[in-house]
This record gives sequence, C-alpha cells and structure tokens, in this order.
Amino acid sequence: MTDLDPLLLDPTRLAIVALLAGAEWAEFAFVRDSVQLSDSALSKRLSHLNEVGYVEVRKGYVGKRPRTWVNLSEAGRAALKAHIAKLQAIATQVDRPAAG
Repeated sequence: MTDLDPLLLDPTRLAIVALLAGAEWAEFAFVRDSVQLSDSALSKRLSHLNEVGYVEVRKGYVGKRPRTWVNLSEAGRAALKAHIAKLQAIATQVDRPAAG
C-alpha cells in the first residue's frame, strides 16, 4: 500500500482526477455537479491538487459572468495512471491462490 499515491487514496480527490482524465478544461460547475460537492469543498480540493501540480486552474469570463475551468495536468495524468496500475496489481494478488 505504500506505493499508492496518498493524495489519490481520498475517494473524492480520486473521483475529481478520474473525471478530469476524460475531459479537457472542464467547467467548475460540471465538476462540482459530477462529484456532488459544494462549491467550497470542491474549491478546497482543487486548490490542493493544483498546489501539487495535478490540476491546472484557469479563470475567466463568459460574457460578464466569472467562470473557472480545470484541467488534469500531465503530472496528474501520470499519477492517476500509476495509482490505477498499483490498484490493479493489488486486485490481481487477491485472485491468486495462496502458496503453501
């Protein structure tokens, strides 16, 4: 278990990163609704993921309305891929018969 990414052990952060893996520059509201978080809870998690370089955050406007978009960075994509590979390795071990 020590090889698993500690940031992605949190189910909510894992859900955010996994969602972003299938999107390019997703709007904040889409991510919020998809992972069923409040604005403040999502903002806190995105800030943490941004600090470690897993997501990129872009702010701008659509008309006069402020908008925030998020994207999974290459580092975040690599971390997710490695985390999933380690989870799959653990799952594979479960299916193996015990030696002896």
